[in-house]
Amino acid sequence: MAEFIAAQRVRYAIPQARACRALGVSPAWFYKWRDGDRSPRHARRAQLTAAIRQVFAARNGMYGSPRITDDLREAGWRVSEKTVAAIMREQHLVARAKKRRKHTTRQGKGRWRARRTWSGVISLPAR
Repeated sequence: MAEFIAAQRVRYAIPQARACRALGVSPAWFYKWRDGDRSPRHARRAQLTAAIRQVFAARNGMYGSPRITDDLREAGWRVSEKTVAAIMREQHLVARAKKRRKHTTRQGKGRWRARRTWSGVISLPAR
């Protein structure tokens, strides 16, 4: 849509403010698209993203957001775990899942159990 507004300015000499009003979008949104976001928040977020990628690569993709948050805090960043998790999600950084322990004993096998009948009475196995 922003490209359309810019094209109207070039092709028909329609001011951006008027085109934005006609299309129901904010002129600030258009100028932000055109000039880029130069806010301090955006700059900090870009630096934080780079730091998260660096820690993630240094740990070979083994750390998730809680441990990366701890490393960043030790490095002097003031950041929450939720922010780190959101940035990791945006960047498609997924930590390797923990290996689950293989259970070699099957539950319920190898021990005697009383059978239940439909009436709820426990009967002993025949020998």
